Amino acid sequence: MKPPAAVLPPGFTVELNRTVTVRDHGRSLVGGSPTRAIYLSRAAASMFAGRRLAVDRAGSGALVDKLLEIGMADPVLDTLPAADESDVTYVIPTYGRPQSLDRLLTSIGPHKSVIVVDDASPDSSEAKRIAAAAGARFIALPENLGPAGARNAGLRLVHTTFVVFVDNDMVVTDGAVATLLRHFGDPRVALIAPRVIGLQLSTRVNWISRYEDARSSLDLGPTPATVRPRARVSWVSTAFVVARVEALGAGFTDGMRVGEDVDLVWTLVERGWRVRYEPAATGAHEHRVTLSDWAKRKAFYGTGGHALALRHPGNIAPAILAPWSVSVMVALLAQRAWSVPLALGISAVAAVHISRKLSRHEHPLRIGIELTATGVAASVSQTMALLTRHWWPLAVLGSIVSRRVRRATIAAAILDVVLDYRRTKPQLDVVRFGIARRADDLAYGAGLWLGALRGRSTAALRPDIRGRR
Repeated sequence: MKPPAAVLPPGFTVELNRTVTVRDHGRSLVGGSPTRAIYLSRAAASMFAGRRLAVDRAGSGALVDKLLEIGMADPVLDTLPAADESDVTYVIPTYGRPQSLDRLLTSIGPHKSVIVVDDASPDSSEAKRIAAAAGARFIALPENLGPAGARNAGLRLVHTTFVVFVDNDMVVTDGAVATLLRHFGDPRVALIAPRVIGLQLSTRVNWISRYEDARSSLDLGPTPATVRPRARVSWVSTAFVVARVEALGAGFTDGMRVGEDVDLVWTLVERGWRVRYEPAATGAHEHRVTLSDWAKRKAFYGTGGHALALRHPGNIAPAILAPWSVSVMVALLAQRAWSVPLALGISAVAAVHISRKLSRHEHPLRIGIELTATGVAASVSQTMALLTRHWWPLAVLGSIVSRRVRRATIAAAILDVVLDYRRTKPQLDVVRFGIARRADDLAYGAGLWLGALRGRSTAALRPDIRGRR
């Protein structure tokens, strides 16, 4: 189902996020996700109160909608209307782990509409007893369908406006659902996800748990975002989300056992709906902390790349590069005396080319240089990820026969750890953090290649090189 033609309600307010720089006396905005520059008319620029913009006059609603779409602005939470939590049904897919189910139901609290879907556990009697004690409806599936099928089975029984999907290894924190529901003041929002943090269990603390607390695959960081392919936040986990039932249709793609959350998000976006990430709300996840379970889960995530590449061609590309930035990376990887001068020359030409498209701005060359610098930094980051994560089997083979490949791979592996350690500030020494970081990438990359080999396709491994900015 496509979103309604309804417009944003009066008073809906957004604020330019910290990626955005305001220039030309408020006429130019540079930032967003991916980074871009836009030019405002005088009338549009006058609608802002500082960095905030409210839907309060003709044309402001369309501008707010545009800024949300391109990732330049985020809703101001305290200006959004409160929603009715009684119009929500919780759907919990479960397989075994009755103690975790009990913990989750306790965190949800009493007097809530809850459907527990047992995905053909070997023994569902304890889960059934726990659900009954919490006043939840219990459904036992005759065969194991996986998370997607179990959630869909629960979704078909939902009669409220909103549904909360939450896995049984999660804990719902106080106020999280109420916070997320506020975003549905935007009639185009189909799904909203909180920040997923680690569940603090004193009996399960080790170096893997500390790494996961700092850099879990489910934790998308402290900054709110519009979620869409190729953006800074391109997906959210459905381990804990709130969704508009009418937007979901039949729900998840039946049969998908990995990547079903990414598939749902991208499908909703393709239909014209909006998906948001809101870290002001949190849920706690019981991370895997034994090395074997943790590595298997990372590899399992990687195997989903092939199915996503088939369903959403191009969106799963491990890197998105412009031809000029590819040339810069090739020059730097050559590691010759002329490498840096050539890379700088290519970047200078790219900056001039970009600036010619920004003629309405007061300082087009300055903006062009900044956009080019941002592009180079992003290209370096993506190239490092290719060497250490997505293409590491090729990097290892190349390192055996080439000193330049070996130097580039080692440099990328070390620099990535240093930058990530500074960014995440984990409660872990840099050596063990570095080992976990590399093991994380090795496991995911192995799963990615395994999925590609099984599917006999390199679609999930190929970068997307585009000339259009």
